[in-house]
Amino acid sequence: MGTQRTDAHVRLRIVIVNPPPGVWFAVQRGRSELLQPLDGQLEAIAFELSLRLGTPLPNGAANFLGEYAQGTPADRFVYVNSGTLAGQADSGWTRRAKLKLAAIPRELVESALSSGLIEARVLGTMADGGPICASVKPQAVAWRHVA
Repeated sequence: MGTQRTDAHVRLRIVIVNPPPGVWFAVQRGRSELLQPLDGQLEAIAFELSLRLGTPLPNGAANFLGEYAQGTPADRFVYVNSGTLAGQADSGWTRRAKLKLAAIPRELVESALSSGLIEARVLGTMADGGPICASVKPQAVAWRHVA
């Protein structure tokens, strides 16, 4: 990736739009820790975190590292937990969604290295009325650079 430094960090904001009312969401850190859970009582909820960049992958793609980057180097993602997996013991939901980091366009990573952050916007409610879950399809996530 051109000018990418291997000690660089990229800030990421995940925005969950229209979450199901009353359902908690939290980004997973490491194996079991969570960022502070947020309640789905708002039109949108947002989490901010930082990802480290390692040596680019053989195909030139960004190699995201750090406590929020889950999975193998070729298949990195961030977990967005909801319901009981977000610490809401009385929830009827136990779900976790994967936001695939490989879907972030290279130019956004380069722009975010210079300034600002990368924002991911994703619909928080599935067709069944529950929170997002499983591997979120790349076309369902709107990635953009925010200066």
